[in-house]
Amino acid sequence: MRDVAVGFERITPLVLENFDLEVSPGSFVCVLGPSGCGKSTVLNTVAGFVRPLTGVVTVDHEPVTGPAAERGVVFQQPTLFPWMSVLDNVAFGPRMNGCSGPEAERTARTFLEIVGLTKVATHHPGQLSGGMQQRVGIARALANYPRVLLMDEPFGALDAQTRLMMQTALLRIWHEFRTTVLFVTHDIEEAILLADRVVVLGGRPGRVIDDIAIELPRPRLPELTFDASFVALRRHCFELIRGETLRLFEDET
Repeated sequence: MRDVAVGFERITPLVLENFDLEVSPGSFVCVLGPSGCGKSTVLNTVAGFVRPLTGVVTVDHEPVTGPAAERGVVFQQPTLFPWMSVLDNVAFGPRMNGCSGPEAERTARTFLEIVGLTKVATHHPGQLSGGMQQRVGIARALANYPRVLLMDEPFGALDAQTRLMMQTALLRIWHEFRTTVLFVTHDIEEAILLADRVVVLGGRPGRVIDDIAIELPRPRLPELTFDASFVALRRHCFELIRGETLRLFEDET
């Protein structure tokens, strides 16, 4: 994203203005910031759901002009087709991209195995827990072999233990496929645990107030959150976001 401005009718000021963000191929970048700073707007602009007023958004030097299979999206709430089986949900994308039925099914089974859900392939989404549904959503996004995986607070609605399991599973999948990941979260600990870089936004309009390289060793297990280096990074991010939240609150009063 270069020099991007995004605004919506009846919203002033702009949600994003003169916004720049570059993500290296194969990296894992988390976007943090206070509510209303434009985190989801950044993701939706890269996904092609939102058109910028100015500036340019590219993936591998190709302009983003709308949604595409090369940019897989996972939302906070799984957007699965309730009338389809788990297998058919995951196979849907490959079928839409021209794969034959058997080929799409093979691809779906491969990714269901990766997320540990082969045993529920014939189930429907309503028969699954929230965490299992989100794993189906990740499998469905990966089944198109996207160049970029865009994740908008995908674990925000899960309980603490399921969330930790999902974070560990996501890191394992990312390590295997090295798909570029852009991950929006409001959870500081989650961002540091997952990312190569944490980009902290302030607003409004949204802007980058810090870009932090996370040089903690991988693989990263939940026990890392007690490490002194992790605690220092968490404190730094907390102070940035707290300061920006207070500033926004003062601007509104």
